Order: sequence, then C-alpha cells, then structure tokens
Amino acid sequence: MIKTLAASAALALAATAHAGEVYTGIGTHGVMLGYAQPVAPSVTLRGDVASLGSHSTTKTENSIHYDADLKLSRGGVFADWFFTGGWRLTGGVTFNAIKLDLAGRPTNNQITIGNTTYATQDGDRFDAHVKFPKTTPFLGFGYGHQGGTEGAWGFHFDLGASIGRAKVESAASGPTFDSMDATQRAQLNADVDKETQELRDGVGKIRAIPQLSLGVNYRF
Repeated sequence: MIKTLAASAALALAATAHAGEVYTGIGTHGVMLGYAQPVAPSVTLRGDVASLGSHSTTKTENSIHYDADLKLSRGGVFADWFFTGGWRLTGGVTFNAIKLDLAGRPTNNQITIGNTTYATQDGDRFDAHVKFPKTTPFLGFGYGHQGGTEGAWGFHFDLGASIGRAKVESAASGPTFDSMDATQRAQLNADVDKETQELRDGVGKIRAIPQLSLGVNYRF
C-alpha cells in the first residue's frame, strides 16, 4: 500500500513538474501568445508569436521629410534555464518581419539628396527601406514559465534582444530622375549613396532589437 501511494505521489509530482502552459502578454513587440513546456526542473522549452501590426508617422531625416511606415511581427523558439527560483536566462532564435519604409516627398518642388538640391515635379520621390534580418539569435533573462501546479495562474517577465544588424536600401524615382542623362545620373547615384550612408549611420547602426514584455500564463 505504501509503495502504491509512493508511486502515485511520484507520478503526480512528475506530471506537475512538467505541466505545460499557455501564456499571453504585451510589450515592445506588441501582443504576444505562446506555449511553454517544462522538460526538467530547471529547463523549459517554449515558442511564441508577437505582433505590433503596422504604424505610420512622419519624420525628418537629413532634411528630407518622410512618411514612415513601421511593420513589426516576430515568432520565436526559446530555451529557459532557471538559476534561482523563477528567475532564468533565455536563449533562442527569433523569426522576424521587421521593416521600416520611408517615403521621401519633395517640399516646395525641391528635394535635397546628399549634397545636391534637385528641382522636382509631380511623381518624384526618394524612398528608403530599413530591414532587420529574418532570422536572429536571441539572448535575455526573465521570470516565469518554470512550471508548477496544474490549473494555476502565474505571470512572466522578459527582457532581452534579437541580435542582428539592420540593412538600409534607398532609391530616387520619378519623371525628373528617370529622364536624366548619364552625367546627371552619375551625380544622382553619388548623392543617393551619400544619403544612404547617412541613413546607415543613423538607423543602420542598430545591431539589436530589444524586447521587454509582461504577461500572464495558465498551467494545465
């Protein structure tokens, strides 16, 4: 009888220690939904998706007025190692859809690209695109997801970063630029290269996308 009770208790503890959980939260990457599965007392494997959707604004960069459109979504798979209590270190991989589109519009029928001010007409524009790598390593630390009693609520916290360098591309287009001769085109290309480099010196210096999130989880 004692052996039976002991075996039953051991099975119950094992089930509790490895109870899976669903979790949700909100943070710098928007709304998040995920699943975590403890595989050992100090190790949990999990995956989640998060999205901030699309956001538009206007900004000025190097004397060019831009209509900016930011799209940010990401998925990720992670391994948590708990070093004390519910506190943990986290490593993993994120799969990103992070893009910033900048549509530069002329002001008063002129636009300055690089060192040159160009007279423009309807349809002329200078566009830039900032893209973060699609797949990046993730490092961070946080609290929660260690597992515990089935049917229980908990909370989680994460602070970390997806590590990777943003890529910047840009181009001038429209009737004025499309009709340039070879000499004018060479000057435009040099100005576009300079403008692109100035953008790289700004947003292109980003080598990591930080992540901060808070949320709740439910074990089952």
